[in-house]
Amino acid sequence: MALKSTIYKADLQVADMDRHYYGTHALTIARHPSETDERMMMRLLAYALHADEALRFGKGLSADEEPDLWQKDLTGAVERWIEVGQPDDRRMLKASRQAGAVFVYSYGGSANWWNQMADRVARIGNLAVFDLPAASSRALAALARRSMQVQCTIQDGQVWMHAGDESVAMELTVLKEMPRR
Repeated sequence: MALKSTIYKADLQVADMDRHYYGTHALTIARHPSETDERMMMRLLAYALHADEALRFGKGLSADEEPDLWQKDLTGAVERWIEVGQPDDRRMLKASRQAGAVFVYSYGGSANWWNQMADRVARIGNLAVFDLPAASSRALAALARRSMQVQCTIQDGQVWMHAGDESVAMELTVLKEMPRR
């Protein structure tokens, strides 16, 4: 018998001073049986960094053809494809062909992965890759609860996540920038 996903509920308040975006999102997050709290919270962080009414969680680990998050326009075209973890170069190339912009958020010590990927994905013009240090992603995982009220503040590239009495300050390392359009 297959294990079912565990459902998490998050009330996410985002104050993104860099994008001038302020919003509240009632989210339902399905955590795959093989997914860790760390990875699930990275998906929540990625949502906060790109918060938009049209942004949706994909099937993630349950489906190879969908990203962890994506945003489509009214015609169904994919505007943003967002991956969490360490996808291979073929997946990033496929995503770059299907979406206007591709974002990858690696975590938990990605130096070896990135050293192998950097040259392979250097020519993908609509790809941006970021890394969250292991200590920060573990601290973020500690905020996970089945029912969460989370506040995320983003300013000058710094990110703060607050849940209850706990708070995590983070700074993502840019591994590959997307050229300005």
